[in-house]
Formats: sequence, C-alpha cells, structure tokens
Amino acid sequence: MFDIESCQRPTMTPTEKTDPARGASKSSRRRECRAAAMQFLYMWDVNTGDDRAGALLSFFSTQEHPREHYAFAEELIQGTLDNQAAIDELIKTNAHNWAFNRIARVDLAILRLGIYELLHRRDIPPVVTINEAIELGKSFSNPDSRRFLNGILDKVKDSLDRPARTAAEDK
Repeated sequence: MFDIESCQRPTMTPTEKTDPARGASKSSRRRECRAAAMQFLYMWDVNTGDDRAGALLSFFSTQEHPREHYAFAEELIQGTLDNQAAIDELIKTNAHNWAFNRIARVDLAILRLGIYELLHRRDIPPVVTINEAIELGKSFSNPDSRRFLNGILDKVKDSLDRPARTAAEDK
C-alpha cells in the first residue's frame, strides 16, 4: 500500500476555500483524495476481486481519515471502474509504440483516473486534471513517467469539446 502522506501538499492561497474541519484547502483535500483513488485503482488492478464494495470498505478502513473524508476519491474510483473498458481503449489508442501490458501499473492507475476525470468530470478543468496526474506520477512513479502521462492525457484533452482551462457548472 502507498503512503498518502508522501504526497506534496500545495500551499494555500487566500482565494482558496478551506475545509473548516481540517483547515486544509479544497485543492489539498482533492489531491489527497486523488492519491487515495489512485492507490485503490492500483490495488484493484493487481488484485481484482468480485466484491468491490468490500474492497472499498477494507481500503478506506486503513486510511488516515474517516471514509466520509474520501467522498471525492470514492466518486473517482467508482466512475473510473464503471468506465474502465472505454478508458483502456483510449489508453491503447493513444499509447503509440507502447504495448498496453507493458505500462507500469502505477502509471496505468494514474492514466485511468486522469482519463475518467477528463471525460466525465466537467467540473474540473482539463489542465488541472493533467497537472494532478503529473503530480501523482512524481510522487508514486519513476521520473520518466511524467512525460508519458502528460503525452497521453494531453492527446485525450485535445479531443475534448470544452475549454482546457475552465470547468463547466455541471459534473
């Protein structure tokens, strides 16, 4: 299991909303949730079972905060797994000269999460999704993964029908 605390937390700016219960910025909490989601997706990929609900319960019971804290992570996990077949096809299509089965499992979890966000979370600007995926790669993968992650996610971003730097009002 990965250590969530190894994620770098961004410094809070005065314009960021804070979580009164924790004093953390919304972006910091989301980064923490993305790390947890990526960890679960990695775990699920290397040890897939039939009981997703049980696996989620077990996973969140090992985390630092109560499960409610990770509501965003759970949304990302469920959405990514529900759309995994289509997401994997996009990865295969955009990973030129790279066999799907040779992609590092950590990078695959990051890509799946990022592509889910790009395709289905219109409330998150695409450039934010890509930046967060690169940060996950810096924290959990090897130094070369940044270029690989950025290349594939940037190709998917370019195929979207929305602006790269703004979020839509709906999810």
